[in-house]
Amino acid sequence: MTVTIHDVARRANVSISTVSRAFTSPDLVRQQTRTRVLAAAHELGYHAAGAPQPVPAVRTGHIGIVVSDLGNPFFTGVLNGVQARARQDDIAVLFANSDEDPATEQNLVRRMAKQVDGVVLCSPSMTDDQLRALAGQTTLVLLNREVPGIPSIVLDAADGMRQAIQHLAALGHRRCAYLGGPRASWANRARRQGLAEAVARHGTDVVEFGPFPPVFEGGLQGADLALAADVTAIVAYNDLVAFGALARLNARGVPVPDEISLVGFDDLVFAAISAPPLTTIAMPTEAAGRAAVTILLDLLDGEADEHTAQVLDTYLIVRATTAPPRG
Repeated sequence: MTVTIHDVARRANVSISTVSRAFTSPDLVRQQTRTRVLAAAHELGYHAAGAPQPVPAVRTGHIGIVVSDLGNPFFTGVLNGVQARARQDDIAVLFANSDEDPATEQNLVRRMAKQVDGVVLCSPSMTDDQLRALAGQTTLVLLNREVPGIPSIVLDAADGMRQAIQHLAALGHRRCAYLGGPRASWANRARRQGLAEAVARHGTDVVEFGPFPPVFEGGLQGADLALAADVTAIVAYNDLVAFGALARLNARGVPVPDEISLVGFDDLVFAAISAPPLTTIAMPTEAAGRAAVTILLDLLDGEADEHTAQVLDTYLIVRATTAPPRG
């Protein structure tokens, strides 16, 4: 029986196009993938003498990552994961900071596309249509953003918010505040989705404030509004906002958690050493960076497609800023 390229693809557990490239354009296939394909072909007795011979394209051996705020330690974790995973395949990483400006974001990806094999775009603030247009110009993976038709890695912020509200409700809190992030933020929309579901389930009254910039100063603004609303707990968009809220509460002589509880998001390294240590939702940033690079390399090898998406779990870490409400 004649062995076909389909048989080789099944044996090597790759796509047919990857088998074809392994023979005709080996520079487009990672060495470990090509070795697996050649081993399967040898085992099956497959010969690709009649395969077409296109001119092979040459990879740069570089990938790019664009983050929205390099000053935010959330993205430091992502970059650590990206670099660690890329190093496994001897890939160099170019990175850039967009300062949360959609126009800068777009320009950076377009310029990077000329120098790299693909780009990881982290927490972009562009529109879905703009992102789809960029995906037509380079191999693109989104991190912390979902757009149908573009491969993505997301951290389950909605479930994280559900865990935060469930925790506060179990402690006895019935009126809470949410200090929201940027209006255009996909992550903020995900948090608000989880908030709405948790409120409906636990019957908790939540007052929303914002949008606030996702930085320390945002928490300074939000804490005063939350206190005026007579809440017993605050959930912040991220740990930086939570640190700002904590500083403002301390300045006003409001003890945490004796008079008000506080929950953050991200589990930055400072969360465990703040005074008091911050209860927060852990976001697996390094794992997300690693997964994004894996998907990008799989796309380049033809082993993934535009429908590839992965959701990473988040989880609550209870520390010293949450307690039952007084009285």
